[in-house]
Amino acid sequence: MHSGQIIKALSGFYYVEEDGVIYQCKASGKFRKNDQKPLVGDFCEFSIENETEGYIRQLQVRRNELVRPPICNIDQALLVFSAKEPDMNPLLLDRFLVLIEHLHIDPIICISKMDLVDNDEIKNMMEPYQKAGYHVYYLSSKENHGIEELKHLFQDKVTVITGQSGVGKSSLLNALDIHLNIDTNEISKALGRGKHTTRHVELLKMYGGYVADTPGFSSLELNMEPIDLAKSFHDFEELSQGCKFRGCLHDSEPGCLVKEAIENGQISKERYEHYLMFLKESKLLKERKYG
Repeated sequence: MHSGQIIKALSGFYYVEEDGVIYQCKASGKFRKNDQKPLVGDFCEFSIENETEGYIRQLQVRRNELVRPPICNIDQALLVFSAKEPDMNPLLLDRFLVLIEHLHIDPIICISKMDLVDNDEIKNMMEPYQKAGYHVYYLSSKENHGIEELKHLFQDKVTVITGQSGVGKSSLLNALDIHLNIDTNEISKALGRGKHTTRHVELLKMYGGYVADTPGFSSLELNMEPIDLAKSFHDFEELSQGCKFRGCLHDSEPGCLVKEAIENGQISKERYEHYLMFLKESKLLKERKYG
């Protein structure tokens, strides 16, 4: 039996790498019986039927998993948001951050298309995120600005690149490695979204690690308990240890250190307002689920 990692899924085939050799595999029938499906990023045991083909027999336990895009065992996520076309959207960024942190994936914020805007305006918008401890990189794939600073991040990591449609994820990957030549297209200004999306999920070897170019999230529903939502705002979580009540949701509870931090400017008021919107959504989803 051989051991490797699935680096690509396309048309029912899984491409597994072991010691630099890639095998085209099919999934064993038992996965279908157990309602289980191999994912890109899975570490697996597989048998070889001939020199380059085989069958996946066993999957190892996953550290984490995304449903859309279907990928697992991710170390970090580059959240790519554009400064312009489409405009920077802090509310959507916070939603992505919650989803990523909930899965215990380290988020890295990348602002693309910086050549289209006034730098100071965007950097002022990102200041609360840097204050909260997030790493923020300012990029222009067109001018190759900020690309070199990203390269060291990939060493020994599995990185997923995701974000809003049309923000330049594939352009960023092409700027990182000109040999990739991933299909991109001009934004449809009428729709305000990317016209073409990447067609499959694949791990690409890059700078000592793996990078996934993905179709992006198609579901941004906050399907989590309210207390898990609170924990997914890591700057809130650090302060919550001092809240009066255990399991404080930082809403109407007395003796809440998070609310005190909002008042004294330690935490962004805008991010807190986004949190309250998400909390309401999370509670509604819970009510619908349990009645």
